[in-house]
Formats: sequence, C-alpha cells, structure tokens
Amino acid sequence: MTQQYFVRRREKFWGEFEAFVYGGSKQIKARPSWFPAGYRELTQDLNTARAHGFDLSIIERLNSLVLEGNQILYTRRSWPLRAIPDFVFRVFPQAVRSKWRSLASSLLIFYGLAFFFAFLCVRNPDMVYQLLGEDTVLNLEEMYDPTSAHYLTPRDASSDADMFGFYIYNNISIAFRTFAGGILAGIGSLVILCFNGVFLGAAAGCIINAGFGSTFFPFIIGHSSFELTAIVLSAQGGLLLGYGLFFTRGLSRAASLKAAGKTALPIIAGAALMLLVAACIEAFWSSRIGFPPALRYGAGIAGWVLVFAYFVFAGKGRRNPQEGR
Repeated sequence: MTQQYFVRRREKFWGEFEAFVYGGSKQIKARPSWFPAGYRELTQDLNTARAHGFDLSIIERLNSLVLEGNQILYTRRSWPLRAIPDFVFRVFPQAVRSKWRSLASSLLIFYGLAFFFAFLCVRNPDMVYQLLGEDTVLNLEEMYDPTSAHYLTPRDASSDADMFGFYIYNNISIAFRTFAGGILAGIGSLVILCFNGVFLGAAAGCIINAGFGSTFFPFIIGHSSFELTAIVLSAQGGLLLGYGLFFTRGLSRAASLKAAGKTALPIIAGAALMLLVAACIEAFWSSRIGFPPALRYGAGIAGWVLVFAYFVFAGKGRRNPQEGR
C-alpha cells in the first residue's frame, strides 16, 4: 500500500473523526453509537501508518486523534445530576452487597468490640479510666449530665449550624482515615475500626455507670444508624483495598488494586453521604432535648430500620447498564 493511496482513501474519515472529537458534547450526543467503531478504525489506521513507515506528520496527526478519542472513550468529564439517584439507589447498595463478606467481618469486629467493652466497663467501672483516661471520662460525664448548665441551655440556630460543620469535619475525617488505612495492607483500617469499637463501648459503659443513660441514648440513637454504619463501610472499603493489594488473582498489584478500587470507591463515597446525613440529624434533631424521649427513640429506631432495609433491598433487580460490555 502506498502512502498516497492510503491518505486519499482515509482522509475523509479522519476529517470526520476530527470534527467529532473537537465538536464538543453536541457531537457526542448526536452520534454516540458511531464513535466506538470509528475509534477502532482510527487506531487501525495508526497501526497501518506505523507499520508501513509513512510520513511522520501523518503518524503524529493520527496519534493525536487517537489520544483525543481515548479521553472521550475512557474518561467522564462530568457527572450529570441524573447519575446521583442512580448512585444512591443502585450503585452504592449493590457495591456494599457484592462484598458482603468484608461487610460482615467489619460489622462483627466493630459491634463485637463495642458490646464486649461496654459489658466489661459496666461490670468493672475502674476499667473505663484505664481505657479512656480520667480527662476523657470527666468530659463525657459533663457532656451528658442533665444538671449541667450547657445541657439545660438550648442552642440557637447559628450554634446548630456551627455544630453541623464540626460534625461533618470530624466524622468524614474519621471515615477517610479509616478508608485510607486500607492501603497499609488493610491493617490501618482494621486498627482504626477496632479503636472506634472499643471507644464506643467504653464510652457507653462510662455513661451508664454515671447514671446518665437517659440523656445519652436519646441523643445518639437519632443519628447512630447513619454514622456508625458509615464508619463500618469505610473500614469495609479499606479492607477491600488491603485484600486487593495482597491477593492479586494473577493480576499485577497495581491492576489488582485498581480493580478493588472500583468497588471500594463507591462504598466510601456512599459512606461520606451517610455521614453528611448523620451530621445533619445530629446537629438539628439529636440536640433537641425538648422533644419527648419516646419520639426520639421512635425516630432512631425508624432510622435503623430504614438503613437495614436500604442495604437489603435497594437496587435489587436493577441491572447495571454497563454489565456485559
């Protein structure tokens, strides 16, 4: 094949492809099915030009078009708003369920430690000081003491907003540290998850021993379903990364880690959304001491039922449109 014949035969297609890749989103939306086949043709043209040693300017032009096409084919330049409901109601719960073993392990570790140390601290009150330290114990008791001045003083709207920002920063930073710890073979995620489980159990035991359960439990039950579940999911995502780092299933470590990230990243993104909801509830609902305990317990129980039903049923029967490609 001569260079002149090759260029004359393919020039029209190259111009068409060039107009497509530089034509913006309108061109892509107008001819979405044409592009993948066109991209394969262009790649073949580039290989042909290289194999026959054609002029460097032709190779550079084709290579530039291939790179532009690659950016369109393999990257998403925007996340449309319509993708948000799909993520919430399908992608996130399906990702969590698809790795149920890591979820079950994270739940068992976290709640197992929390209930175990709560039981130990109630039976042995001095253990609270060994686990938490005297300053932390005093702060917890003051925080939930119904006779303290700060507890009896209602917060105004600006204080609620300030606390909302604080809760977001605090909770999401914990979640991302837990997730990021997974890169250390999963050990970092495991350590942080264990620490939070022990702290929760010891804190609950401390409050029960102090006799402040009537203020502690109505406060935490409203947002606990979202917050605690999100922490467990963050650990699950981190453990998936650690597992992918060591158990590669024949892939390179980089490829195995990338594959694990395809499931782990939706999980940590969903956990962040849950922490946002938890911060909102904690700032604007949980702190409302004027609401009767029955209402607060009822709302908290409803939250737990909702979270459980969401992860069991959301997204079932809804097929991923990219499956099988």
